[in-house]
Amino acid sequence: MDLINNLSDRLLFAVPKKGRLHEQCIALLRGADINFHRHNRLDIALVQNLPIAIVFLPAADIAKYVGEGNVDMGITGQDMIFESQVNDKIDEILELGFGKCKLQVQAPVKGGATKVEELVGKRIVTSFEALAGKYFGELDEKYLSEKERKAGCKTRIQYAILIRSKNPSNPSLSSKIAARIKGVIAAQKYVLLNYNISRAGIKEATKITPGRQAPTISPLEDGEWVEIQSMVSKDEVAEIMDKLEEIGAKDILVFRIDN
Repeated sequence: MDLINNLSDRLLFAVPKKGRLHEQCIALLRGADINFHRHNRLDIALVQNLPIAIVFLPAADIAKYVGEGNVDMGITGQDMIFESQVNDKIDEILELGFGKCKLQVQAPVKGGATKVEELVGKRIVTSFEALAGKYFGELDEKYLSEKERKAGCKTRIQYAILIRSKNPSNPSLSSKIAARIKGVIAAQKYVLLNYNISRAGIKEATKITPGRQAPTISPLEDGEWVEIQSMVSKDEVAEIMDKLEEIGAKDILVFRIDN
């Protein structure tokens, strides 16, 4: 950490130095226009276009370093945060939605659980949130009562996230980084849907494509028609297009979003 102590003019951002999260973290930073070159055998890289230093650490250590204030921000698994017992020392900024692992369930011997059904309704820490979420979602439906489900009781799945120290050295810059990364994540999850619809169909169309905040509605030269632009989830775009066709939408186009 001696070199880190000489970088007081830079915000320190920790990423896993190797392993399953490393390449995805690097791609995420590149997408956020955080440009750096890592020299061989060095675990610190200076960002060229921002006053930031990237610190490469074992994923298991990142939560501890952020929690203790040795680095300002970092990307790690939520399981690492709980393991490091620094929940109250860091701010969880953003769920990044990546990280894969085998779905293997482990439980403390002292907890008394001997089968997976006994974990329903509790907190599950994993890096593979999609598969684990689907698996435990089915168990929730099967084993939780209707009253429990209506009360919001469900198995909680946790995974890789962006975290920040409670007292970052440069709060403004850390907020800028977080905003850029949010943009990259949104670009990965959403597409821009563009279509024309009659004015009479606007209300129904905007129910189908409400957008993340609100759709953009622009008048056309034909006063009876408008153009609507809206961000929609990549996973749902085909079904949404079908619904728009059914209500009379025309010229439906899908555009990839770049951050």
